[in-house]
Amino acid sequence: MRPLSTKLAAIAPSATIEITEKARKMQAAGTDVISLSIGEPDFPTPAHITEACIDALRRGETHYAPGKGIPELLKAIAEKIEQENKIPCTPDQVIVGCGAKDSIYEACEAVLSPGDETIILDPSWVSYEPCVQIAGGVPVHHPLNPETFQVDDNLLEKVTKKTRMIIVNTPSNPSGAILNQDSLQLVADICQDHDLIVLSDEIYEKLIYGKTHTSIGAFPGMEDRTITVNGFSKAYAMTGWRLGYAVASKEIIGYMNKVQQHTISHPTTFAMYGGVAALKGPQECIEEMRSEFERRRAFVLKSMDEMGLSYAPADGAFYAYVKVDGNDAEVANRWLEQGHVAVTHGSAFNHPGWVRISYAASMDRLKEAMSRISAVL
Repeated sequence: MRPLSTKLAAIAPSATIEITEKARKMQAAGTDVISLSIGEPDFPTPAHITEACIDALRRGETHYAPGKGIPELLKAIAEKIEQENKIPCTPDQVIVGCGAKDSIYEACEAVLSPGDETIILDPSWVSYEPCVQIAGGVPVHHPLNPETFQVDDNLLEKVTKKTRMIIVNTPSNPSGAILNQDSLQLVADICQDHDLIVLSDEIYEKLIYGKTHTSIGAFPGMEDRTITVNGFSKAYAMTGWRLGYAVASKEIIGYMNKVQQHTISHPTTFAMYGGVAALKGPQECIEEMRSEFERRRAFVLKSMDEMGLSYAPADGAFYAYVKVDGNDAEVANRWLEQGHVAVTHGSAFNHPGWVRISYAASMDRLKEAMSRISAVL
């Protein structure tokens, strides 16, 4: 048989999923592995969201829906974006996808022509590069400042005639760092000066500690140059629902809708009613989870200090991004094999010498995990 796709052959599997699967196999074999490798809240989806989905099922909302999403959800997202993110938005500037990852992929397909370059700020989430590559684009990596995890003026050196897009992620996965006003303004200025688009991944915007979130799409002149991607997985503990969305100009959304029409058609119909309940219902559930993450964050960072380990500014998300000596993949493997704690090595995020620890686990498990890590250092 002839070889399969050479394009996909060059793309690595998701490192976070691979590590999680290895941990699960060890668990299945009887090993007590504490998995701190995946970005998933360990809380149940709030009851009012689940009930809205169940009600939708009972009403028979089990058939095809409009391709971009049900009108109620498009309207709720547009209102949220205008009120919270300060980005002008109407429902026809919104598309709902199967998770934020799906929205990012569709955005890459909509914007990039073969050979177009996309600048990715490192450390970067594992799926940005593959989404760009699958869309026929060329990923160009640019490291953030190693001390501050902010954007420096030398970002301009990566811009060429082939550059089409810059990907921004704040709060960051994996580092937890938040891009400040100066960093975002620098990106905005470059995009306007060189006619570029920015894809802004803001999935962790609700999980912030002592700082505030700013959307680059709200900057003057950026409303038509920004694709703002968000979703329900992190803030509402809805990872398995596979519900995310993108907000952009009508033209970009129209192109993304072409991709959606010929791939997923639309997100699961009854799940979208849960999304409406999430945005329009009580919001106290977010603060309850955020507050607990903040408590865990304080414990994990204190543990890192006691072990003499340095880490990135952990101002958002639910990650401690820790600097390690030696080969980071070997360190992560040793922690798993000897300490039975699963973390993700920084090389997976195009950033060798670091590991990502997710504190989306109970305090009891985190205490045991820190004890185990300390023992194998």
